[in-house]
Amino acid sequence: MSFPRLITAVTALALVSAPAYAADPAKAIAKILVSKGYKTAVQTLADTHDQTVADLITLTEIPAPPFHEAERGKAYLARLQAAGLNDVETDAEGNVMGLRRGTAHVDGGPVVVFAAHLDTVFPAGTDVKVRREGTKLMAPGVGDDTRSLATLLAYLRALDAGKIKTRADILFVGNVGEEGAGDLRGVRYLFNKSKYAGRIKAFISMDGADPRYVVNQGVGSKRYHIAFHGPGGHSYGAYGMVNPMAAMGKTVADLYTIQTPSDPKTTYAASVVGGGTSVNAIPHDVFLEVDLRSESATELAKLDAQLNDILVRAVALENKARSTQYGPVTYEAKVIGERPTGRTDQAAAIVQITQAASRALGFETSFEASSTDSNVPMSLGIPAVTIGSGGSAGRAHALDEWVDVEKASSLKGMQVGLVSLLALAGAE
Repeated sequence: MSFPRLITAVTALALVSAPAYAADPAKAIAKILVSKGYKTAVQTLADTHDQTVADLITLTEIPAPPFHEAERGKAYLARLQAAGLNDVETDAEGNVMGLRRGTAHVDGGPVVVFAAHLDTVFPAGTDVKVRREGTKLMAPGVGDDTRSLATLLAYLRALDAGKIKTRADILFVGNVGEEGAGDLRGVRYLFNKSKYAGRIKAFISMDGADPRYVVNQGVGSKRYHIAFHGPGGHSYGAYGMVNPMAAMGKTVADLYTIQTPSDPKTTYAASVVGGGTSVNAIPHDVFLEVDLRSESATELAKLDAQLNDILVRAVALENKARSTQYGPVTYEAKVIGERPTGRTDQAAAIVQITQAASRALGFETSFEASSTDSNVPMSLGIPAVTIGSGGSAGRAHALDEWVDVEKASSLKGMQVGLVSLLALAGAE
């Protein structure tokens, strides 16, 4: 992210929300917290807590595997329509959204986005029935990121009950494609191809639970499916022929000799393997999938180059070591995922606002680096953060994933996102 682009984005944001908020976030937050409208909104969050939990359960029990979020999207669309938003729609990529117009609304004008993702990591056929033990709800995807979807709906009820107006238009989004192979396809479309492209001046993603964490740095990643090919043959009769599995094994072994920096944190993982036909056959085809990550675009590019050098050497060594009479070992490295790095500076208004909101509500902010939907706007120089929905949760991406919906702690945590949004959008 270049410095001039950051200045442009922050200047545009200042045109949307009251400049005093960016100048003194703590003062802006304090003013919101004592306002009559906000107090009514918070009381509404408390009064409608059971509805928020019901929304959470209903949405969780609608499967939303990667690339198959449509049914959950329809249910979310209906709820956004019921909330009375304008321009409620599902875009060409499957993102579901609706606009809460501000007092400074201009058709085709700037917007602030508050988003949560519709998809989960779990494949089709996963049992997503919610189990309840006291205040704890357990089901795949209940926390990541369904709780955030329900929280956004709760905010809409609260804003309306408090008759709260904002200067800026707020676009509420349930986006597709955050997890895994989805590769952030929903927010990529939103920022690059949707009718809101070029209009988004600030972006909050709600993902996870803990209200203390503010993600202001995007961890970039590059993921490969690497297919190794060879002539194959009988394990005894063709002994001595090149073996693509040997080249694959050499690739993994050499990858794990790379020393990566801890700051900026840079990692790799050989994560999936497959192929072969029989225990008594030299395989024709095997494959390997690799995940590379870094907080630094420079370090990620360096690691990427090292992996590709390793592939060339590993295949060349195997072709030299054994017979290529029936053909050599070859490989194809296909990129199956690529997420950009990015950063929103801690001095940016959006970061200062979320930090001030956390502190005002009794939380000490911890700034984090992670891979979330905010990677995309960060990489474009658009102010963005990812925050938690409030309360506690655990075992994300596991079959025993859980959230605790105890009312008092949930309500306190939920206020961080709500007051941050109001300060950012210019509550009046």
